[in-house]
Amino acid sequence: GGPVLLAIFDVSGRRVRTLIDGQLGAGWHQRVWDGQMDGGGFARSGVYFSRLEALQGVRSRKMIMLR
Repeated sequence: GGPVLLAIFDVSGRRVRTLIDGQLGAGWHQRVWDGQMDGGGFARSGVYFSRLEALQGVRSRKMIMLR
């Protein structure tokens, strides 16, 4: 376990949604992004990136949002 940050960014590098920002216990965890943005409303179709920061390191993945 430990501190975890999972956030979604647009292609400009702006954070559009924070899915996890806190402590998680050891083991598998899952979060689903429904396209909703932190400020309200929903993200447009396009390319986005997820960024996961944890004690084990940082991992980024490319995603495509289709509406």
